[in-house]
Amino acid sequence: MDSDDESTEEVVEGSLDEDNQPHGFCVVTYSSCDRFEGHFAHGEKNGKGKFFFFDGSTLEGFYVDDALQGQGLYTYEDGGVLYGTYVDGELNGHAQEFDREGRLVFKGQYKDNNRCGECWVYYPDGGCVFGEVNEDGELTGDYVAYIYPDGRTALCGTFVDGELIKARLATLTSESGRPCFKVTHNSPVYLYDKSTSTCIATQALLPDPYENQRVFVADSAIKGAGQGLFAKVDAEADTVMAFYNGVRLTHSEVDSREWALNGNTISLDEDTVIDVPQPFDITDRYCASLAHKANHSFTPNCKYDPYVHPRFGQIKCIRTLRAVQKDEELTVAYGYDHGLTGKNGPEAPDWYRQELEVFQEKQEDPTSQ
Repeated sequence: MDSDDESTEEVVEGSLDEDNQPHGFCVVTYSSCDRFEGHFAHGEKNGKGKFFFFDGSTLEGFYVDDALQGQGLYTYEDGGVLYGTYVDGELNGHAQEFDREGRLVFKGQYKDNNRCGECWVYYPDGGCVFGEVNEDGELTGDYVAYIYPDGRTALCGTFVDGELIKARLATLTSESGRPCFKVTHNSPVYLYDKSTSTCIATQALLPDPYENQRVFVADSAIKGAGQGLFAKVDAEADTVMAFYNGVRLTHSEVDSREWALNGNTISLDEDTVIDVPQPFDITDRYCASLAHKANHSFTPNCKYDPYVHPRFGQIKCIRTLRAVQKDEELTVAYGYDHGLTGKNGPEAPDWYRQELEVFQEKQEDPTSQ
């Protein structure tokens, strides 16, 4: 992001002054393979210009006496962007960063190209971490907070590089335009608690405070489904409602066992499957997260989404597809592969394939509904 990292000039395309220095609009290619296109005055960059760096990133803005001054736009090689304030070619002042999808991922201050002061780091799922960064620009300290997607519920306490160590429940408010966290001092202490292949959680009976405000478990209205997940409150579309934590298994481990053992599995990524095995499918044994209680529907009101959770790490959540009402049952599409897969047969349980047949029949003949 520094605008003064170019090496010795190699090739100049454009007009030169009497000393053979770039003057006017020129394209200068350096030995590092970086390229600058912009206006020069007797060999110094002056006016609008843009660097094209060898790694695919770019930096553009207004140059004065060979240094970027004022507002600049740095574009990362992956398409993300940083809008920042430059003083003598270095980031100094307020900055915002967006990912390649245009989502805000950082907001805060820079000093001499390093993050400083109070900063916000945002996740695509709607959660974020706020606090004062240390000298290395990391969200490390005893007064850092993770804020859930509702923008109010928070876990405030000790973090290291943005990762929760221990924290208590807090509520985010604003005083004089600055974030302020009202800590619930009689709340339990929440610890970073990422699962393994054998341990689902060390705080298995400590409910997630955000989820606990939004869902509850009760007998499902779906015939033969057992328990289900229900909304405690009205919720708009695109609202995170519950979290899907569990032990972490490989796909091969899950594929090689009986379907009866896979009732609470969900694929996290190409390497990992999350599972809530017995006896942790009983809320008396595990209630730290409840998304595994949501039942299947071919016309669901919710979906699974990736989520970076302060306690559980990378997991999945349940997010509403439409507005839901208080006491409405939350359903998701399990998305089993119901086709044949060779010698192992269909990758879906019998009940799923039977329900699919009924659903397809109703789609073909609406009068049968």
